[in-house]
Amino acid sequence: MKIVNEKSFDETIANGVVLVDFFATWCGPCRMVAPVLEELAEKYAGRMEIVKVDVDQSQSLAMRFGVQSIPTLLLFKNGALQETQIGFAGGPQIEAMINKYL
Repeated sequence: MKIVNEKSFDETIANGVVLVDFFATWCGPCRMVAPVLEELAEKYAGRMEIVKVDVDQSQSLAMRFGVQSIPTLLLFKNGALQETQIGFAGGPQIEAMINKYL
């Protein structure tokens, strides 16, 4: 999964379904959800994209979307925010969110 920043963010979410993981390297729950997201990125390859935003490196993006707790997952479809998941979520919960927009 690629890490996006302020420069590449808007272009990344512009088309299709994109799940954005706002995380930090020091965040325990973020590290717990990472392998789940890696697995889902492989499973849904070609149908949607999962990317990460490091809140320590891209504070303005976190502020833009009101991210105050991490991990926070934001799901976009064609550039429009559709759904938000704050805190740790398991694979089935994340998949259910993704499948609504595919």
